[in-house]
This record gives sequence, C-alpha cells and structure tokens, in this order.
Amino acid sequence: MLLEHRSQIRFCRACGSAVEHVVPADDNRARAVCPACGTIHYENPLNVVGTVPVWDDDQVLLCRRNIEPRKGLWTLPAGFLELGETTAEGAVRETIEEAGAEIDLGPLFTVLNVMRVGQVHLFYLATLRSTRFAPGPETIEAQLFREHEVPWDEIAFRTVRKTLQHFFADRRSGRFGVHGVHCDDIA
Repeated sequence: MLLEHRSQIRFCRACGSAVEHVVPADDNRARAVCPACGTIHYENPLNVVGTVPVWDDDQVLLCRRNIEPRKGLWTLPAGFLELGETTAEGAVRETIEEAGAEIDLGPLFTVLNVMRVGQVHLFYLATLRSTRFAPGPETIEAQLFREHEVPWDEIAFRTVRKTLQHFFADRRSGRFGVHGVHCDDIA
C-alpha cells in the first residue's frame, strides 16, 4: 500500500528558489522540483537501529527514556542511523550510548515499517557480555527484565512492543527468525 506523502520541502536546498511539486520525466510520483536550477529533491525514510540485548537467555535489557518523545517510558536501546555507518554498527553504537552495555551482536531480528512517520526500524539480537551498565544522558536507567517482569503498559513505542513480543514468542518456540512488520496497523 502506497501512502500519499505530502512533502514538507518548500524551497530548493541548492539555490533557495521556491519549488514546485510535480512528477519529473521518467518518474512515477510528485517530487519537489526547483524550476530555477532543476534540482529534484528526493525524500526517503529514516532508519532507526537498535538491539534486543539478552542476558542468560531469558532477560532483556530495557532503557527508561530521559528524552522526549515518551520520556520516562521503557524502550530497547535504539536510535537513528548515522551517515557513514552500517545498520549493525549503528545498532551497537546506540546500545553503548543509551545503555552503556557491552554486547556481541547477533542476527537481524525485526524490520518494522512505520510509514506514517517515514521510518524503518531494524532490531538485531544481541548477547550481553556483562550486567554492568552505564546509561548515557538519554537514559534514566537500564534494567534487565524477564518476560513476566516487562512493564508492558510503559513501553514507549509500538515497534519495541512488537519486537519484544516476537522475541519472547520465538524464545518459547526455540526458533528465532527474521520478522517483518507493518506497524501503522498495530494498536
């Protein structure tokens, strides 16, 4: 399903002229096009990367957010991918920045499309090397939870809730796979 995207681009980033929203030749959708210099401005989704850090096969590390949005709620360590890093490198960096946790990165676990905000969230499985955490300024605290201890009513984002649900379901079944999810339909 292709959602209609309303571009927020009003002025050309190359020359500053007002743009027109038209379908360029050999394209299939409207883009912000500068009539003065001809620059076509493409808008693409942002990638959020993170981990499901696991200790002793049944505990997951969650971080209580110290920033908006959803300050005070729990999340997996994750954040926006930076230019110049792979999704795996970004997931490790975010885990260190948010939880101060040392991990061994595992395989890609969930790919979650959040089209209404133009994002794709990618979570990797990870094994914690220790239970010593040193949360950064974006995190109030980092804590391990077993499935029955997870503060489900205080999970910050639907993508995190869905990833945790898949993790615990896969753990019970004894088989871990990659899960693709369209999160705009999740309550």
